[in-house]
Amino acid sequence: MGLLVFGDIGRQPSLVDNPIQQIMPGRYYAIGNLINHFIFFLYISLLGFVIYFKDKNFQKLVFILLFLSVFLELAQFFVPRRAFEINDIFANLLGVSLAYSIIKIYKFCKK
Repeated sequence: MGLLVFGDIGRQPSLVDNPIQQIMPGRYYAIGNLINHFIFFLYISLLGFVIYFKDKNFQKLVFILLFLSVFLELAQFFVPRRAFEINDIFANLLGVSLAYSIIKIYKFCKK
């Protein structure tokens, strides 16, 4: 993405601006980064789940998002100036899981 957006493979765009991370001191960067991963995957998952709310392939979307949350982090092994972190995978999975839980609770209450 950095090559496409900036013309520099070593520079990567930030997908989500996290206001909490902006006001935190540098020593709390790791926490802000986890919050950033969580917010992004919560948002993307909720968007996908709402779009495919009544679709018969809803369960496939759940597995695709879970796979994507792990795959994107594992792919960072191969991107320059990016780092794989296991905590990021957990934050990604937590975002997808919370979005799924919200949709399931909404479906249950709607019945």
